[in-house]
This record gives sequence, structure tokens and C-alpha cells, in this order.
Amino acid sequence: MADSTGRSGSLGSGIRVLLVDDHQVVRRGLRTFLEVQEDIEVVGEASDGDEGIARAEELRPDVILMDVKMPGTDGIEALRRLRELANPARVLVVTSFTEQRTVVPALRAGAAGYVYKDIDPDALAAAIRSVHAGHVLLQPEVAQALLSTDDQGSPAGRPGSLTDREREVLGLIADGRSNREIARALVLSEKTVKTHVSNILMKLDLSDRTQAALWAVRHGIAE
Repeated sequence: MADSTGRSGSLGSGIRVLLVDDHQVVRRGLRTFLEVQEDIEVVGEASDGDEGIARAEELRPDVILMDVKMPGTDGIEALRRLRELANPARVLVVTSFTEQRTVVPALRAGAAGYVYKDIDPDALAAAIRSVHAGHVLLQPEVAQALLSTDDQGSPAGRPGSLTDREREVLGLIADGRSNREIARALVLSEKTVKTHVSNILMKLDLSDRTQAALWAVRHGIAE
């Protein structure tokens, strides 16, 4: 069956999670905590980007916890390649790096969220549930890092190209709402919301909801 974002989940199990981090101790710690969550199932691990891509294609997890800095293929390149492969997994970057030169490329490459490795365990579980539900998850300082970068190379879409309904949908995307929540708020079907989202991304030449949320903030559409 498909969830609110249109992705297929496993039947009769929790959120399927793949761990991608080059440090075995980190993976072990994440697994130990996540395995006690009733609605989260760790289905595999990988120690670098190449292995992570292969495991993601093999296991088709719902959510990937991805480190950024890894030997060989790093997390950012892995994100780009997963997007090229149209892998449906939502990627939550979990890293110790806070610099803009790390944060911004990861999110532009398609990450659904970005949290730090010192995050409280319960908050991490909540973050996994959030991105799985279709939310865009950014810590405040991460959003600020994105908004403080210049607009060089950013999409050239114009607010005037959107219909009033599309602007409403975009504002709710920027508010972190999933398709299901947007449908409820606007009294629409989820299918109609998905169509609006697709139209927004096409008109503004954006590749994902994260970019759409940031575009909305930059152009004053988000509340």
C-alpha cells in the first residue's frame, strides 16, 4: 500500500530504515536504539556511499539515515545518485558537520531533513517518523544557513506562474505539512494535492519539496 507521499511501504511492519555511516560504533548505537522502537525496523547497514546506494536499491527502505563525510562516495554524491535512480527512500542526514558548505549541498541534493549526531534519541525517532510522513525537517540553524546563501544558480521560477491554489499548497509545504495534511487543510483529495505539488515543482524548476519550501520562504509565500 502507498503512504501519504505516494511511496510503497512494507506490509505489516514498521518504518524500514537503512543506516549509512562509515563508523561501526555509530551504526551500532543507532541500531541499538532504533530496534526498541515498535514502529521502526532497521533493515540494513552500509559503511560508505556506494554500499549505501546498493543496499538502498536492494532493500528499498522507507528512510535512510545518511552520514555526509564518508570515504569514497560521500553522502552528498550518494544522495544525487539515489535521486537519479528515482529511489523512493526519504533520506535523513545525520552528521556532526554544521558548516554551510556541507549543509546546503546535502539538502539541495535531495535530503528530506538534516539533524546532528548529538540529537536526543527520542527526537531522532520523531525525525524519522516525520520525514517518513512526508515532512521537510530542518533544524532552525540549518534553514538559516540555506536562506543566508546567495541565490546564484538558484531556480528562476516566478511566483506569478503559480495559481492561487498552488500558492496555498506551496505555503503549506513550507510549513512542513505532508500531502495528507495539506489535503485535510484544503479539503482536497491526496491525489489532487500530489498533482498540485508536481505542477509547482515543474513551474518553478525545482526537484523536491525541500527546495520548494526554501523557495517559498525566499519569495515570501511561507507564513
